[in-house]
Amino acid sequence: MAQGRTAALLSPCRELLREIIGSFRETRNASNARGLGKAMVKAATIDYIMDDPREAARLEAKVDPEAWVQKYMARHIAPGMEVLSVGCGPGVILGAICALHPSVRGTGIDISPDRVTEAIRRNRDNPRTRFVCGDAHAMQFPAESFDLVYCRMLLQYLQKKERAVAELVRVCRPGGTVLLQDLDGQLLWHYPEDPALQRAVEKGVAALGDTGFDPFVGRKLFWLARKAGLENLRVQVECYHLIAGKITPDVLKQWELKLEIARPQMTRIFGDEGEAKEYSRRFLEYLNRPDTLTYSTVFTVTGEKPF
Repeated sequence: MAQGRTAALLSPCRELLREIIGSFRETRNASNARGLGKAMVKAATIDYIMDDPREAARLEAKVDPEAWVQKYMARHIAPGMEVLSVGCGPGVILGAICALHPSVRGTGIDISPDRVTEAIRRNRDNPRTRFVCGDAHAMQFPAESFDLVYCRMLLQYLQKKERAVAELVRVCRPGGTVLLQDLDGQLLWHYPEDPALQRAVEKGVAALGDTGFDPFVGRKLFWLARKAGLENLRVQVECYHLIAGKITPDVLKQWELKLEIARPQMTRIFGDEGEAKEYSRRFLEYLNRPDTLTYSTVFTVTGEKPF
């Protein structure tokens, strides 16, 4: 009887202790999400060829977050899910997921402290989001932490793509979904070809290969997903860039900004800033011609982690 009374008295204490520990963990996670996890920021030292303070705005302008979520993610989302965005950038898509699905909790990870800071700022009014710095090749999360894991337009830049996809699968719970989306043929497919411009493009792409950049990663996503052990794979292939004739002013501005951000890498490749500027000028001039066509495709691959 005494033991029963003692247990009854201790039970509320245990519940209170659990609440205190849970509150501490949430506070600690929130601190890390706001960039106070200095160790994570220091770990984010891998070069990203498009790392620039203007990149967050450029990325945001290229996508309608709610439309993207409805098209690619909605069928995979259920109430109460934990969702991970790998290479989250400024966090606009993860923010849209949590806004459209009020019981979902979202975590974003990005190698760039600037992108993480921007994501935190943009989502500061949503307590169900958190953002941290980290490396997609070796994420700090325990295994089987998330119900849905996705990366969009990231793998094209990574040196160790197989390892990164294996990491996405590692942190996904059994029965959960992993979504990979990336481009194929970016910068490379044009008609009619300008031989000098095409040689410069191919030279640049070959040199960027040293950083891990792969303009044909889209077609490899199915193989990467299968090798990582995902099952019930689905593949979608769609047109992404399509510039037929003279480019529109708003799209032209996007390309101007993209090439300007990439100029330091282009200068390294061509060995001269003047040559890098000349390449950008010729490329934009080509896009602005009424008789040219430029296009690329986007692959989306989804799969389930087996039990």
